[in-house]
Amino acid sequence: MMSGGDQEPGHYYVGIDVGTGSVRAALVDQRGVLLAFAEQPIKKWEPQFNHHEQSSEDIWAACCLVTKKVVQGIDVRRIRGLGFDATCSLVVLDKHFHPLPVNYEGDSSRNIIMWLDHRAVSQVQRINETKHDVLQYVGGVMSVEMQAPKLLWLKENLRETCWDKAGHFFDLPDFLSWKATGVTARSLCSLVCKWTYSAEKGWDDSFWKMIGLEDLIGDNYSKIGNLVLPPGASLGSGLTPEAAKELGLPSGIAVAASLIDAHAGGLGVIGADVRGHGLACEGQPVTSRLAVICGTSSCHMGISKDPIFVPGVWGPYFSAMIPGFWLNEGGQSVTGKLPISKSLGFYLPSLSPVIGFWLTYSQNCHQDPLPLLCSMEHACACILHSTEIDHVVQGHPAFPELQAKATARCQSIYAYLNSHLDLIKKAQPVGFLTVDLHVWPDFHGNRSPLADLTLKGMVTGLTLSQDLDDLAILYLATVQAIAFGTRFIMEAMEAAGHSLSSLFLCGGLSKNPLFVQMHADVTGIPVVLSQEVESVLVGAAILGACASGDFTSVQDAMARMSKVGKVVLPRHEDKKYYDKKYQVFLRMVEHQKEYSAIMNGT
Repeated sequence: MMSGGDQEPGHYYVGIDVGTGSVRAALVDQRGVLLAFAEQPIKKWEPQFNHHEQSSEDIWAACCLVTKKVVQGIDVRRIRGLGFDATCSLVVLDKHFHPLPVNYEGDSSRNIIMWLDHRAVSQVQRINETKHDVLQYVGGVMSVEMQAPKLLWLKENLRETCWDKAGHFFDLPDFLSWKATGVTARSLCSLVCKWTYSAEKGWDDSFWKMIGLEDLIGDNYSKIGNLVLPPGASLGSGLTPEAAKELGLPSGIAVAASLIDAHAGGLGVIGADVRGHGLACEGQPVTSRLAVICGTSSCHMGISKDPIFVPGVWGPYFSAMIPGFWLNEGGQSVTGKLPISKSLGFYLPSLSPVIGFWLTYSQNCHQDPLPLLCSMEHACACILHSTEIDHVVQGHPAFPELQAKATARCQSIYAYLNSHLDLIKKAQPVGFLTVDLHVWPDFHGNRSPLADLTLKGMVTGLTLSQDLDDLAILYLATVQAIAFGTRFIMEAMEAAGHSLSSLFLCGGLSKNPLFVQMHADVTGIPVVLSQEVESVLVGAAILGACASGDFTSVQDAMARMSKVGKVVLPRHEDKKYYDKKYQVFLRMVEHQKEYSAIMNGT
């Protein structure tokens, strides 16, 4: 799919992004313009509750397919670099680099524990009980989504079939760069953010001994990484002949040390030139910006010149995203797949028309959805078969009406809901429709700033109404709840020493104008959207550009390849209303804790 018009001769870069449900690739030029895009679904398994698995071979095959598509018809001699980003999922290979099972069934094709997998609850609790010094760099409490608890789970549960045979444990982004180059070097991003590695001190032997994983220390940590490079550094001799053939790229082109997907999004947006847009951050350092990457989960990236320790927020991580800067990372788990009301079985696959529709379509049709972009009627019929949308159909009588009306208008259900909210709001601002309806959105636990995976979602203000108005307002309240979660994280970061004046949004949810406006209104600061909506892919391409040597630094590439597309300003006249709702938001979690204390008391 070409999207840049005729381009002057120059250099190209390929960015590959492995998300939760699909692999995407883009061909990007030196100005950061996407010239071609392709997407391919990838397989997922959930053999039991909270166990989520994937296949490294399936993911690599998808990488090859989408890369060949984006370079079709291109003079590949102009492609100078390749960059990967991916979810921070755990890939397990044996000593000969063959897949090992991460499941009780012994299925070695399923050799990835996905980032959102929560099987290691017991293990992470024991790790946190150690109070080891490394925990201060993850907000004081390690998340079950990090790699140490997953490794401990494998040792304790799959000793013979997996642990004893394992030769290599990769973060998924590092697996991809190894597959492309044959170099087992790890990215500083992955190891610092998810594995407790220190950019200044390296591995801490005492931590691994204390949690019972002392066997990883052997052979200078060869199983989890002993050669660590900053993101964007060139790996080995570049693309190997074998990988080049599989990807359809020239052998020997530069391949960059990778990034986690959210961090690639941060790289793609946070350094944009904001001159001429009247933003406060124009005269301020880049540290005044908070990048929010809104995909399956929302990740909040704030950088600083000096380390800032924020309780419940990951980091500070040195040079994990931008060289020379410390990174703090807040987050909200699975916001992109957030259920509207778990108690009633109402689920929406995503609050974004793009992510919710296209990933659901891809997962269930097992084909490239792009050629059918204009066939929304076919798409809406196909979307009915997803697990999550089934909950809506079964639990909310208004959904068939919504689906039929959205199909008739050739709209996604979320575009239709947005227009329906505008219709029913009458003279009042749309956000005021939720005056009596409030949501606490932690249906998959709280990542930041409470770092409490036991928390549950909450809805207060439900009535017996089951019409389309009711569904639309419930949807709105959920969008607002995610925005309040962002405000909660921002306030924690600012209390610790950050100074934030603008939000830079990217990812699927940022394509939803209601989601964007609610973030501006709830936080009270401007939201900046990129000119290229696929900022994560731009970030991956920036890595390839840096590895090629075409730019003097990551910061140089960011400034030249990231551009502002739109600025959304807050409605300051509505501030009092959102301040009140925010008070309710904070009170809800306190009530939940009180209820838990009552039920667990003697």
